[in-house]
Amino acid sequence: MDFGFSPREEEFRRDVLDLLEQYRGVDGYFHRGIDAWKSVKEVYRELGARGWLSLSWPTEFGGGGLPPVYEFILWDEMAYARVARPPMGPGLVAKALMAHGSPEQHDRYLPALRAGTLNFCLGYSEPDAGSDLGAVRTRATRDGDVYRIDGAKCWTSNAHWADNIWLLARTGDSDSRSRGLSVFIVPLGTPGITVSPIPTLEGGRLNEVRFDGVEVPVADRVGEENAGWQVVGSALAVERHVQFPPKRVRRDLEDLVGWVESAGLADRPVVTQRLAELAVKVMEVEALALALLDEISNGEPSAVAAAYHKLAGTVLCQDIARAAMEFGSPEALIRGTDVEFMWRQAILETIGGGTSEVMRGVIARQALKLESKL
Repeated sequence: MDFGFSPREEEFRRDVLDLLEQYRGVDGYFHRGIDAWKSVKEVYRELGARGWLSLSWPTEFGGGGLPPVYEFILWDEMAYARVARPPMGPGLVAKALMAHGSPEQHDRYLPALRAGTLNFCLGYSEPDAGSDLGAVRTRATRDGDVYRIDGAKCWTSNAHWADNIWLLARTGDSDSRSRGLSVFIVPLGTPGITVSPIPTLEGGRLNEVRFDGVEVPVADRVGEENAGWQVVGSALAVERHVQFPPKRVRRDLEDLVGWVESAGLADRPVVTQRLAELAVKVMEVEALALALLDEISNGEPSAVAAAYHKLAGTVLCQDIARAAMEFGSPEALIRGTDVEFMWRQAILETIGGGTSEVMRGVIARQALKLESKL
């Protein structure tokens, strides 16, 4: 396993850093400002103009045909700069469309996704399903050339500013679990859709998206009916290396160190020892990220490596945030300070993109070969 980057890859990193100089002050990674999404959309358009939203797309779809390491470098630096997270459209959605979409869907959606002018949110989680996608209840009933969709999605990121929702709905029998799901592309302006805010701990916003007899053309189903599980799974398999960039964790630690120094705590032995322990854990997360990247680059199954990386990284986010409170400074408990925000935000990271419990289940079943007794 070679963890080094080539001269060409390092040159690309320098290009990314040069671009990020233009976006200093954009806090789109955390969306702390109520209108941060407006700046994020501008960033996506600039990346699209440079061809950086389609770095690893196959050339036959207008992409750069580059290996996954380029995507990793881009979003690792974006995370360190706190500018933006990877968009769902050019990543998960586009790659699923390439594998399962029709030629008409390719022509209709891929150019705008490549350009960063079309934004998607994911309609997966539901009030009664959570992370168990096999328990999805939102129903799509076919009626001639359309489906009528009824149900609700919740905790949906970016639904208040995205153009379309990538919707997972049940088209099979109620007890069909993963065998009876289909994927649809639904414009969020379609009659019958209601988007309502769900405030989050760190002051951000998720959404509930309700569907009341929403009509969706059959042509906007992606893949065959009841084949949605395969569509969803294939997309997740190629996006794991950018979903939790390790430099985000390194930046957390650096911010904590800066706060420790400004608070006059840097000369306390218990503080320096704790910071050293956290620094070692950061390097462990970076090593796990590179191991995951290596597996994906070589076309190997990466679910277990992704679970290890995501679990270790998000738990470490909480460990770093908790350290400020352990050091005993009142600022760590004052709402609105950077270190207090860090704690509230870190809690959400262990939920989004697959909860820590789900990650531990993947590791237990696939790596440790443990069987559930439930």
